Amino acid sequence: MSRFAAIATTGIYCLPTCSARPKPENVRPYSLQAAAEADGYRACLRCRPYRQQQGVGWTGLEVVCRAVRLITDGALDGSTEEDLAARLFISARHLRRLFLDHVGATPQQLARSNRAHFARRLLDDTDLTISEIALGTGYGSVRQLNRAMLEVFRAPPSELRARRRIGDRLVADGGLLLRVPFEPPLEWSAMLEYLAERAVAGIESVTDGTYRRTIEVDGDPGVLEFSSGGPDHLLLRAHLPHWGGLIHIVQRARRIFGLDADVAAANHALALDPIIGPLVRAAPGLRPPGTWDPFEAGVCLILGQRTSAPTARAFAARMVEAHGRRVGGLQPMGLGSLFPTPSALARADFSGIGLPESQSAAVRAFARAVADDVVSLDGAASLEELLTSLAAISGVSRSTAHALALRMGERDAFQASEPGLRRSIATATGNGAGAREIAAIAERWRPWRAHAAFYLMTSQRIASAQGHAPRTSDPQGQVAATSR
Repeated sequence: MSRFAAIATTGIYCLPTCSARPKPENVRPYSLQAAAEADGYRACLRCRPYRQQQGVGWTGLEVVCRAVRLITDGALDGSTEEDLAARLFISARHLRRLFLDHVGATPQQLARSNRAHFARRLLDDTDLTISEIALGTGYGSVRQLNRAMLEVFRAPPSELRARRRIGDRLVADGGLLLRVPFEPPLEWSAMLEYLAERAVAGIESVTDGTYRRTIEVDGDPGVLEFSSGGPDHLLLRAHLPHWGGLIHIVQRARRIFGLDADVAAANHALALDPIIGPLVRAAPGLRPPGTWDPFEAGVCLILGQRTSAPTARAFAARMVEAHGRRVGGLQPMGLGSLFPTPSALARADFSGIGLPESQSAAVRAFARAVADDVVSLDGAASLEELLTSLAAISGVSRSTAHALALRMGERDAFQASEPGLRRSIATATGNGAGAREIAAIAERWRPWRAHAAFYLMTSQRIASAQGHAPRTSDPQGQVAATSR
C-alpha cells in the first residue's frame, strides 16, 4: 500500500493529503518514509510526513516483520546487520535482500530513519536540550545527532527546532509530554476497558481515561501515563530517572495498546468473513492489546489458568506486594510497586499468598525458564518456536502459550479453547463447536487469527456498544447473532 508520494522533480516526499499537487508522471509511490529517504528524497516541510509513525506493516514474510521489531527495539544500536541476521538464523546478505525487496530500505537505513524521525518529533514536541535528545534517541553524541539530522532533514537540530509550529510544543506540568502517533482508527475506550479489567494493583491503574503503570529503567523506577490526544495520536506523560533510551521506552510502550498492528490489512482480510466481518464493521478500530512486559503478562496468565479473573488479579496483587519492589510517592496515581523479576519469582515461596501449589510450581518454572534464557520473550523466535518453548514448561498449557503470544503481538496466535471465543463461534454457527472444530474454522483467518480471536472474545462488548448483537452468517449461510 502506498502511504507516501515522492516527487521526482523536487526531491521531496509527501503525505497523500499534502496541498502540493505535482504532475502524476512525476510521482513515485512509497509505503515507508525510510524507503523514500533511501532513494534520496527528503520530507516535505508542509505536510511533515515524519510526524507519522514509520509503520512497516505486514510484508508477507514473518522473518522481515521480526527483524523490524528487533530493529525498533534497538537491535542495531551498537550492533551490525550481521549480528541481527544471526539472531534470525539467516545470512546478512539474505536479510538485506529481503529488506530491499519488502521494505525498500536496508536494516541500517530503517534504523537510521527511525532514530532521526523520533529525534525530530522530540525537537517539535518538547523542550529537551539537544544533548538530551541525542541521549534519548540512541546517538552517541550531539555531533552524531547533528550529522543524522543533516543527512535526513538537510538542517541541524537547532534550525529544525526554530522551524517548529506554535501548536507543536507540548507544555507538561511534571514529567515529559509527547505525542505517540498511530495509524487510525483506534477504539481507545475499548482498549482501556480491557486493560482495566486486568490491571495488577500497584503496577497499573486506569482512571479518568488514562492508563498508568510503573516501569523499571536501568534499575530505577519510572511511570508512564497514556491518554487520548486525538484521532491519530496518544499523549504520553513520562516520569523517568533519565532520558537515555527514551526512543526504545516509547516503542516498547506502544505495544501495550497494539499501536503497531497493521489494522488496515487485518480488517481488509477479515471484513468479508461471515463470522468476523460484521464485528470488524461494527468496531474497525479494535486491535489486540499487548503488554509492556511479556514476563509479567505470562505470570498473570498462568495465575488465571484455573481460577476466575478476579481471583487471578487478587493473586497477582498479593504476589507484587510480597515479592515486588516498593516505590514511594505514587499512591495518588494508584501505583506503588515494580513487578517482581524472573530471578525473584524463580525461587519465591508463595505459601503466604494462598496460591495453590500447582500454580506456584508453574509460576516458578516459567520464571526459571525466562531467567535462564530457556524461553526467549524478545520477539526473535517464530510463533511456533515460542509456543513450543512455552508449552514445554511444566504447568503452562498450550492455551496459555497462545494467550501470551497474542499479548506479545503475534498476529496469528489463536486461543481456540478461550471460553468467550467458543461461545461467540457457537452462537454464530448455531452449534457448540469444540476446540478442534474451532481451530479448523480459524484456518481461513490466517495470518490474522489473533485479530479474529480478539473480535470474538469481545463480541458481547461490541454488541452492547451497538445496542444489539451484530448479525453474522456461518459458512453454510445460516444467520445468527454473534453474542447476547
